[in-house]
Amino acid sequence: MLFLFAPIVRFLVSGASSLTVPFVVLLYSVIAFIVIPLVVGTILRGWFIRRQGKAWFEGFLLPRFAPVTIVALLATLVLIFAFQADNITSRPFHVVLIAVPILIQVYFNSSLAYGLMRLFRVEYTVAAPGALIGASNFFELAVATAIALFGPGSGAALATVVGVLIEVPVMLSVCSVCNRTRHWFPEASGAAGEPIGVAIARSSAP
Repeated sequence: MLFLFAPIVRFLVSGASSLTVPFVVLLYSVIAFIVIPLVVGTILRGWFIRRQGKAWFEGFLLPRFAPVTIVALLATLVLIFAFQADNITSRPFHVVLIAVPILIQVYFNSSLAYGLMRLFRVEYTVAAPGALIGASNFFELAVATAIALFGPGSGAALATVVGVLIEVPVMLSVCSVCNRTRHWFPEASGAAGEPIGVAIARSSAP
């Protein structure tokens, strides 16, 4: 995401259409929506662990911070759909055409990742985040880029907003499957009974 989003988007757009996408816009989008949050999150995580310890951070702070992230996600979705309501309701056929391949692609990716991890007996705290990453397409970044380049009423903005509309319930369904199939995977030491959010945090820790 840090290094390949901008060049891949530039390559795909220039190869599939006659659109001109300024590289600097893609670069600024990556900096604003990935680099800055990543740096801030890394600094805060290191600061909390140094002051309170890793066990406190993963066992106390992360579970209590989860409702804030859910509210932030819902607020983001409400704002996106509020600005795109006319665009979505006026083009139902286009919405379906966009949604079907996204559904197929997302479920295929997450199922492939989850199935391979079960095949190779990867522990659950790695397998579940892997399936969720497979179900994620970072449409929020795509929405910001599309609106900045082509305007809120454009077809590009509609496509990315439909992506968000599809991605959120799909990821929730993948999360539900992961929680129901925990017994398929070996548990990491001390990880039994962990909620999936804590498992994800544990798997991403250095």
